[in-house]
Amino acid sequence: MIFDAVLFDMDGVLVDSEVVSGQVWVQTLSDHGLTLDHGDYMARAVGHTASNLYANLERDHAWKRTPEFEQALTQRLAEAFAKVGEVPGAKQTLEALKAAGMPFAVASNSTRDKLQLKLKATGLAELLGAHAYDPSTVSGLGKPLPDLYLHAAEQLGVDIQRCVVVEDSLSGLAAGLSAGATSWGFAGGGHQVYADALLEAGAERVVNSHAELRQLLGI
Repeated sequence: MIFDAVLFDMDGVLVDSEVVSGQVWVQTLSDHGLTLDHGDYMARAVGHTASNLYANLERDHAWKRTPEFEQALTQRLAEAFAKVGEVPGAKQTLEALKAAGMPFAVASNSTRDKLQLKLKATGLAELLGAHAYDPSTVSGLGKPLPDLYLHAAEQLGVDIQRCVVVEDSLSGLAAGLSAGATSWGFAGGGHQVYADALLEAGAERVVNSHAELRQLLGI
């Protein structure tokens, strides 16, 4: 095999949650005084932490979250994430990696509770075990900083330069490249529009499905 481990982003790569999450955010923002269209929200949010998104909205729209907004958002997201599905083929990919003896992990900018909720809802939590990492595991240093991917590789006991990162966002791709991993873009989770941008940002290639990913990994 050409790599010692595979490091995945979660949303849009393993879990089909980004569109659902966007719909909840846009509606809840609208209910609390800020109107954004879905495309604008996705451009601001994909690949970024919630704290970065809040800072972005405050800077560009002078909008600040309230306790009422946070309560409504948390409740609506929990209801939505409990019903999310996998990106087609994701579970098969993890099962094939496990059968082949190739280590794998998730490194996500999601908060710990949302990370676990989504992985459990899709049936991926058991396959990943303890190897699902969020910014709280690296002192809050989420993507585009490399810390999450460096930590994931360290926990797997592999050299980051022998890892491939699979990412659907520009900030996540930047994290993988900065960490020193081979970094592939992924457009199989509804992000075909970003394929060219991922290549321009330095992705070695863009993979269009989990079936293609398994073929490239030889599993």
